[in-house]
Amino acid sequence: MGYALVLGVVGAVVGLVFLGVTGAGNNWYDVSDPRWFGGHWWWVAVTGAAGVVVGLLRSWTKLPAKVPGLVAEIESAHVETGLVPGIVAVSAVSLIGGASLGPEEALGSMGGGAATWIARRKGLDEEDADANVLNGFAGAYGGLFSSTVIVVIFILELARPGGQKFVKALVGGIVASSVSFGIYFVIAGAVFLDAYKVPSYKFEDWQILAAIPLGLLSAVIATVMVVVIEGTSRVFARLPIPPIAKSTLGGALFGVIGVALPLTMFTGSDQLKTVIKDAGALGLGLLLAILFAKIFAFAVSLGSGFVGGPVFVSLFIGGTAGLAVHQAIHGVPVGLAFTCMFASVVGSLVAAPFAMALTAAFMTQVGALQTGPILIAVVTSFLAMEGVKYLIARRKKNSTRASVAV
Repeated sequence: MGYALVLGVVGAVVGLVFLGVTGAGNNWYDVSDPRWFGGHWWWVAVTGAAGVVVGLLRSWTKLPAKVPGLVAEIESAHVETGLVPGIVAVSAVSLIGGASLGPEEALGSMGGGAATWIARRKGLDEEDADANVLNGFAGAYGGLFSSTVIVVIFILELARPGGQKFVKALVGGIVASSVSFGIYFVIAGAVFLDAYKVPSYKFEDWQILAAIPLGLLSAVIATVMVVVIEGTSRVFARLPIPPIAKSTLGGALFGVIGVALPLTMFTGSDQLKTVIKDAGALGLGLLLAILFAKIFAFAVSLGSGFVGGPVFVSLFIGGTAGLAVHQAIHGVPVGLAFTCMFASVVGSLVAAPFAMALTAAFMTQVGALQTGPILIAVVTSFLAMEGVKYLIARRKKNSTRASVAV
């Protein structure tokens, strides 16, 4: 518990500093027209320059082409401490430069990295070391997500610790995230909850059933995201140019996308508020264009060497998709479509369905009864994606057997 307390303080401090620096650094972004070509062409120079800096930083810090990612780090309860400086530096430049990525990768690396260092220095056994690392992630995310419940459930769903490790991670995570949130709130005075204002709607029985196709649609969108990300990453990997040229090209590409559709820039957390406010004026066609452009910008950012997390970007994609569903089928309340897909697109990609359902409910304050369809949609999308993963794994296994037999 003592280590959890320390990690809560560390998480709050690094969160305040990192988010303060990246928030101040992206003040160059200004959009007055969210429609087609509402951006400025000089943005491409900024994003391209960010790509140059990213390439240089990756070279100086010897950051490998592929970093583990927050999901893998939480699942393994381990962070490579030697990679943390490079991840933090590259992620900061990525976020300042307008990449379609979130801050959770850098924050998690710092919190989990500090916990890993403490565990090694104090000679903790494997069980205590793993629980300590999970507490480090909880401290890092306590201020960012502004909810101890969401943070703890998110980490436990991903890590799935058993036995005494579960108890230590649960109690320690509550302590670390609570301390982090308390410090963060006192200094920053801002919370992420209740961030998105969607119209309230009356709950009816049919909405439980309507959540199932919304969840399946979210799984389809998540599958498209995975395919586009893998395809884009392969293209960049095969380009016969130096890594710094790849990151520069990637920066210029998502800069051009940003000029054409300004709401695709950055994490998407602030941009989603604009999408909600102006959804009616934007119309179905433009909402779909923004949705797929954001997916491509996300894939380019990851594939070209920029570093960041997937959660905030996926929340933007899910929320925009929900608004598009309402535009296409007006009988589906906007609050229902938005909250269900807001949570279930992320729930398709990250195996934390209950945390995502709580995130949607808390961030929209849509109502207690209205939480039911959200959970149904998230579980549906999660199970659909697990089914897709199983079929892919089975197909690869059968292909391997066939090649061996030949």
